[in-house]
Amino acid sequence: MPVLRLALPLGGAVDLPAAFEAPLGDVWLEIGFGAGEHLAAQADAHPETAMVGCEPYITGVASLLAIIEREGLTNIRIFDEDARLLLGALPEASIGRVFVLFPDPWPKVRHHKRRFITPESLDALARVMKDGAELRFATDHMGYVRWTLDHAIRHPAFAWLAQRPDDWRRRPSDGFETRYERKATGQGLTPVHLGFRRYSRAHAG
Repeated sequence: MPVLRLALPLGGAVDLPAAFEAPLGDVWLEIGFGAGEHLAAQADAHPETAMVGCEPYITGVASLLAIIEREGLTNIRIFDEDARLLLGALPEASIGRVFVLFPDPWPKVRHHKRRFITPESLDALARVMKDGAELRFATDHMGYVRWTLDHAIRHPAFAWLAQRPDDWRRRPSDGFETRYERKATGQGLTPVHLGFRRYSRAHAG
């Protein structure tokens, strides 16, 4: 873990190239990677891409570390604190893809403020995402679907990518199933997959 942990600098922005052993191409970020199976699968499928995973729960981190050791993955770094802290320290326009897959829906109204998708977090994501970068969000909670669409569509930096129903009914062709998705489908629930493109900064301006 000391080798794989992404540490926050005392000042300035995180030096992403220095965090990885070898020069890598794009940088992708997964917020709340759970047990790490999706992040590891993406890392294995895209060895040229740097993967940063955020997860504060030690059981999930331990699970991912076991996969990394077993599969010999070298392009993953882990941030084991609140993802918002990392978003504030990442360089502007440094992330090419963001995954927020099956986050806690906080279903009670009084807890909605705890949901990750908020105007503030979308502002932070817009800052660190490259022009044209993709935000992928998935949930089996229909209330969170409506919440996310409402916030993301109204945000000036993001465009919803859906053009037909299958675009939100099916996982992206290059995506991987998480245990939370498998659990949801096993319970007869229908996960929803939302994709958003980060507008160019010239468009937003």
